[in-house]
Amino acid sequence: MDQSVAIQETLEREENCITAVQCDVFFDNLTESRLLGLVESTKEHAIFIYTHRRMAVTADDVSLEDIIPISLDFAVVEVSSPEQLAVVGADTKVRVSFQEEDLELRLPFGSHSRFFLSEVNRAWSDVCKSTTQAPKFDWISKYHNATGGQGVVKQALAPLAKLNQHRKTEKSSEKKGSSEKEKGANSGTQNSKQAHAVPESREDRDDLVRSSSHTTSNKAQILAMPQFGLRDNLIKCELLKNENLYTYTEDFSFFLGTYNVNGQMPKESLRPWLSCTATPPDMYCVGFQELDLSKEAFFFNDTPKELEWTKAVSEALHLDAKYALVKLVRLVGIMLIFYVKKKYAQFISDVEAETVGTGIMGRMGNKGAVAVRFRFHNSDICVVNSHLAAHIEEYERRNQDYKDICSRLQFRQLDPTQPLLTIMKHDVVLWIGDLNYRITELDVSNVKELISKKDFETLHSYDQLKRQIDEKAVFVGFVEGEIDFQPTYKYDTGSDKWDTSEKCRVPAWCDRILWTGKNIMQQHYQSHMTLKTSDHKPVSSLLVIGIKKVNAEVYKKTFEEIVRNIDKMENECIPSVTLSKREFYFKDVKYMQRRAETLSLFNDGQVPCQFEFIQKPNESTYCKPWLTADPPKGFIAQGGSVDIELEVFVNRSTAPELNAGKEQIEDILVLHLERGKDYFISVTGNYLPSCYGSSIHSLCQLREPIQDMPQETLRDMAEMVGGDDDRNAEKPLDIPKELWMMVDHLFRNALNQEDIFQQPGLRTEFAEIRDCLDTGIPDSLPGSNHSAAEALLLFLDALPEPVVPYSSYQQCLESCSNASQCEKVISMLPQCHKNVFNYLAAFLRELLKNSASNRLDGNILATIFASLLLKSPTKQDIAEKRKTQEFFQHFLAQGSS
Repeated sequence: MDQSVAIQETLEREENCITAVQCDVFFDNLTESRLLGLVESTKEHAIFIYTHRRMAVTADDVSLEDIIPISLDFAVVEVSSPEQLAVVGADTKVRVSFQEEDLELRLPFGSHSRFFLSEVNRAWSDVCKSTTQAPKFDWISKYHNATGGQGVVKQALAPLAKLNQHRKTEKSSEKKGSSEKEKGANSGTQNSKQAHAVPESREDRDDLVRSSSHTTSNKAQILAMPQFGLRDNLIKCELLKNENLYTYTEDFSFFLGTYNVNGQMPKESLRPWLSCTATPPDMYCVGFQELDLSKEAFFFNDTPKELEWTKAVSEALHLDAKYALVKLVRLVGIMLIFYVKKKYAQFISDVEAETVGTGIMGRMGNKGAVAVRFRFHNSDICVVNSHLAAHIEEYERRNQDYKDICSRLQFRQLDPTQPLLTIMKHDVVLWIGDLNYRITELDVSNVKELISKKDFETLHSYDQLKRQIDEKAVFVGFVEGEIDFQPTYKYDTGSDKWDTSEKCRVPAWCDRILWTGKNIMQQHYQSHMTLKTSDHKPVSSLLVIGIKKVNAEVYKKTFEEIVRNIDKMENECIPSVTLSKREFYFKDVKYMQRRAETLSLFNDGQVPCQFEFIQKPNESTYCKPWLTADPPKGFIAQGGSVDIELEVFVNRSTAPELNAGKEQIEDILVLHLERGKDYFISVTGNYLPSCYGSSIHSLCQLREPIQDMPQETLRDMAEMVGGDDDRNAEKPLDIPKELWMMVDHLFRNALNQEDIFQQPGLRTEFAEIRDCLDTGIPDSLPGSNHSAAEALLLFLDALPEPVVPYSSYQQCLESCSNASQCEKVISMLPQCHKNVFNYLAAFLRELLKNSASNRLDGNILATIFASLLLKSPTKQDIAEKRKTQEFFQHFLAQGSS
């Protein structure tokens, strides 16, 4: 379990706990457990030492005891010898020194300890190589009261005083008898520090970690070295293959709940929903959607309702058990809260949370998913809470949202050398949320008649989600329990009456709970009609899941046998693989079109092997930015195989160079086998130029579709950007014709379109629109209004230089409160950029004239378009974001020129 969360709660806002590890501290013949946290503030680092309960979940579980500043007086003076480190599974002994005190620690085997030591060593290296003033650690003094006035907060900054009080007497007597000897040793230590050159950069430190020889002073980095990672992975693979030998299953209950609260504050107790089981569940996974529908929440991901609903949940948990909050994650109005019984908290580890937005442009968080993954005993579990696209006819968009979530939501592993984890790479996946699938082919009266008869089986046959699952379009391999409750949407708020509004929505089972994995049984699946806060009803499911637990004695025997076999194999054999092919050609690559081919590796050697795509000389990554290999590294058992997906994807970052002909679809991948040889793989192809990722200046020179132009012409025009050139005597267009086609289409068809620029389109329709713009075929845009609107936003987002050039960005911020100054800034833009800005502003003013039907307002449009037209050359903070919106709003006011 990530105990850094508990430490973070004890810190001031300015400090950040990078990582934490639980370890044993030695006091002569005594051993006591402590929690160590590596804390950063103003680029200074210190190790915070806490006493703690068995498993630290919150700040109440820890107590700050002492602090060790990582300064020039700090050193890692001893680590377990390389011979000890080579035994994977062994604990690591570390001795750290500060001024005249030293401390002996024993860290448990695992990625937590490796990461902690590597980060400590990194911080120490930064201090040693720093040429600026030595760190002062003034910020530490604020923790004076927490440590009782002891330790580092003394004027002498002599930490470890309390931790070493058991041996002070003995140490004092030793000093009297051997002061000269100790002085010589200290001098030797300083000399050894000087003898070992401190790396000049992070890259140099990484090279040092990869080195095959070790000096005393760099032993703290040994744990991160590839040879130990390889051995670790070999053992992990063999342990996984033999998992059934040393594990058994034990049942635990998981309460899953989902509730779309329609932007409301909690008005009633949630106990009828969350405490509906006779016995308390072992885990709670509670999901909310539409937590906050305000513009502040949508555009700034900030809402006071998070605290209110979290409090409502905590007060409604089953009274017959004590629970610990493990994780809370939120994206705009989508929130997931994960609780566990306190007695089981110690068995939770590897907790990670991620979010992904699938709203407009695939980024806005009004739709999307949040997820938490964790390990419970020996089972890896992922919980997803999603809110998919709305409206009855948009089932294809919901399918697309689901696929986007599965592909884009990835978790980093505690071991940074390991590849990212996708949702489906878990033993158990629990999926909850407002999936928004509706009942189709029946009118309101027929649906309500079936509900009144409680003929849910017949009604379920018309359910879009059931049909899409039956067609294997989504949720392949997932299970949903039998639905024997009436639809959970849509009700008049505050009642059990079906929607009586003008739209009179058809009732539907929008709120669902599904799962995939082994040894799972559902105890109940129901809605909770007594809760009336929202136009949805909450849904719950109680699952009993067989969790894998480890038989420690059998595990030890299995582990030892595996180590013996690996020792034998490593001494006898060199790894090798056979590649399915070594040359890949991607024909006619298009903008934002994913293209993939499979490279298969077969381990034809006598030992398991570890592979990794490595960097070529003088290159910072293993491949060009438009190419990825998934997985980029991995492990193949003897006689086994692995499929690697080579994917080419051109986005806004890589398109400009390809459009201009400055970059080609050409790369060489180097596949390296640990302790083996390297293989070279050729990836080539041809890219079809696109208006997406081309500059405004270049597009204004083109009267023909971009794909009809010779590559030499496109290259020449790219070189002309920013200056005049006699090679093109023809008068340029006022605005790019592609921009005109999209805006004209929307002006003629979408002025009254509800939720225009707020609801995403379909990716297939975007592809058709892109091809139309790039080829001129057909001569009118295909697809829905929403797809055309999103295509326009993506076009603006892909411009290499935004409509308001980067050079004018600061002027915009400075003039944002003065309308005349704003107009002056725009009047000074390059002519084609000024034309585009004014053209778009005029179109948006026309949209606002129809706000009664399209539900737009100036704030929404200013927020969406300001982020695209006025981009910061550096990272933009919230204050700057608000200023850009204020700037653009001047041009949306009716009567603006």
